[in-house]
Amino acid sequence: MATYVDAWLAHSLAAHLGHHRDPAAREAAAGLLSPPVLAHAALLAELARLVPDADVDQLAFAARIATTEPEAAGYLAAFLARARS
Repeated sequence: MATYVDAWLAHSLAAHLGHHRDPAAREAAAGLLSPPVLAHAALLAELARLVPDADVDQLAFAARIATTEPEAAGYLAAFLARARS
């Protein structure tokens, strides 16, 4: 169940859904959520920018990366953001 909740939180944060539409709520989440959830959200956000029509189910691999290697997932998200700019 925790894995499902973490994935839902990461998706909500990355897509700015619901409570996370508010920038202040997103900022507050950074101090409350675990590193894997934050890394997952960052990676989802960057992957969605690269492939806007990607379905969340198509990005399930991002959760596995963020869960096993949150620091690497964060670096990958930063790399993708840098490549995009």
